[in-house]
Amino acid sequence: MLKLEIVTPEKRVVNAEVDSVTVPTASGEAGIFPNHAPLISALKPGIITFSVKGASERLVVSGGFIEVSGEKVAVLADSAETANEIDPISAKTDREDVEKSFSSSGVVTEEDAQIALEARDLANARVALSSR
Repeated sequence: MLKLEIVTPEKRVVNAEVDSVTVPTASGEAGIFPNHAPLISALKPGIITFSVKGASERLVVSGGFIEVSGEKVAVLADSAETANEIDPISAKTDREDVEKSFSSSGVVTEEDAQIALEARDLANARVALSSR
């Protein structure tokens, strides 16, 4: 078992014993199981999935960091939302707004492009989670 703790600046979102965790890292999705090697990585916007006694739970994070040490997984997220906290209609509207601004952007800096991509990834993750 892994001790999973997911916190945001506002609250502790998850504090549980889990079988496994899948997180969206800056270098791709990472699956974490007991006896995982130590890891520190940036998170990208996406869906975190964790398994508790065979049942999967999911939530959206907007970014942050993960640290795996021993049997502990600590996620420091900028924000985190469960499916119940996301209004599907507003999530779709937000995604459409992001896509419009993304397509109408002219010449942008690399930093602006990265921010736009992260906004798009977050909007897509929110829609995906709220649609289930």
